[in-house]
Formats: sequence, structure tokens, C-alpha cells
Amino acid sequence: MNILKLKSMLEQFFIEDIGERDLSSELLFSKKEVGEVVFIARATGVFCGKNILETGFQVLDSEVDTVCFVSDGEEVESGMVLAAASGPVQSLLKGERVILNLLQRMSGIATMTAAAVREAAGTKARICDTRKTMPGLRMLDQYAVRAGGGFNHRGGLYDAVMLKDNHLAFAGTIKHAVETVKAKLGHTVKIEVEIETFEQLQEAVEAQADIIMFDNRTPDEIKDWITYVPKKITTEASGSITIENLHQYAASGVQYISLGTLTHSVTAFDISVKANKQDKEG
Repeated sequence: MNILKLKSMLEQFFIEDIGERDLSSELLFSKKEVGEVVFIARATGVFCGKNILETGFQVLDSEVDTVCFVSDGEEVESGMVLAAASGPVQSLLKGERVILNLLQRMSGIATMTAAAVREAAGTKARICDTRKTMPGLRMLDQYAVRAGGGFNHRGGLYDAVMLKDNHLAFAGTIKHAVETVKAKLGHTVKIEVEIETFEQLQEAVEAQADIIMFDNRTPDEIKDWITYVPKKITTEASGSITIENLHQYAASGVQYISLGTLTHSVTAFDISVKANKQDKEG
């Protein structure tokens, strides 16, 4: 994870939440009062967010010491103490909600990804995310997918060519679209084409796309169609795939399964924060 970028993101998150000042904490406690907060898992799943804990409080106050007892990608159980932060009470209270929100989201994504990876076990299919991330949080969302054992699809519109249905609707044909892009594209960037019909599959193969995505196709259709794809072309499935039917898709022979649900429908992982009061300094 890019820690410089993370620090900049956290600064903006804290500015949004704190505004001009934290009325509750600053009016109730002096700057000398110190304490500790502990983060406790209230469910069983996969933890993610160590960098958030270690960096978050430091962005607010260098006097806060944070200790994380688990690693990203580690399975945790309800009741486990995940981390502890100690220092000025004002700083602990200013930072806890932003940090907790991110921990819960990232651990939720990691937990869901791990469940998807388990469903694909025994096949060659890899689980990956999509661009259906929360705007502004893509770096964290995609990091959480990796922590859960998955893979990232692409960072954005800038690092891979993906010709979807609307691109093809404007371009006219897959052949025209791929040829046009190849004529202008650097040799290190791959081209993926989304297909929904057998005729489109044939056209994508003839156009020598690098990756073919089977969009909203059934596992049986993919199992049949994939036999027409040369080994040099990577295959991917997406659309209408759930945890319940994921293993069927993985068993179809496809190499990658991209799931928007990993990030756009994440359920926050239950974590609580408990305070321990300490004596005043000085």
C-alpha cells in the first residue's frame, strides 16, 4: 500500500469529520489526560487494516502509540483484541470513528473475498475485484481484496483496455474496436473484450484480444464456449455470479472470476472500540 497516499487520504477523512474542532472531546478533556482504546472483533472473519491503525492515529498525533496484534489476512474470532492505541484522550477520541469505519469496511471486504476464494478451491479460477469500488477508497478496497486472498482486476481506466458493451455499441464491431486500439496502444498494455454471444466470442478470438470476458453467461455456456478460445487468450467470467453459484462458474474452466459484490455490497465487519482511562500526565 502507498503509505504517502494513505496519509493524504486520512488527512482528508479527519478534516471532514473534525471540521474546525472536536467539541465533545476538547470541552470535556484537557490535553494532558491520557488513556487507551482497544479494538475488539465482534464476529469471526478476516482482518484487514493494520496500516490504517498504525498510520491513522499518527497522522493526528505523534504522541499516540499503536500496537496491532493481528496481521492483514489473518482469521480472527469474536472476542479477540485486534489492536490497542494509547495517548492523549482528545486524539484517541478524534481518530477512533474514522479509523473504525475503515477497519470495518476493509475487514468486511477481506472476509467476503476469503469466502469467495474458498468456493473456488480445487479449480484454476482466481477471484478478482472490479471497478465497482467506493469512490475515493479504491486503493483501500483493492488492498482488502488482496488481504482476503483475491486479486485485483485493474486500477482504473488508465492501466488496461477493456472494451465493454457500450464501447462496442459506439465502435460498431469488435474487430474495428480492437484494431483501432492496437494501432495506438503501447505493447505492454493488454486488451480485454466483453462478449455476450457466441458470434462475439468468435469475433474477439479472430481480433486476437488478450482477454475475453464471458459476461452474464451460464456456467454451461462458458464450459462449452471456452473450448473455442486459444490457450494464449486469458478467459474471465463476470455478471450474475454469487457465492451460491460461484463454484459452478469456477469449475467451468475459466481462469478469472470478477465479482463486483466484493466491494459494492460489502457488509461491515463488526468491531468495537473500548476505552480504558489512565491517570493524568504530570
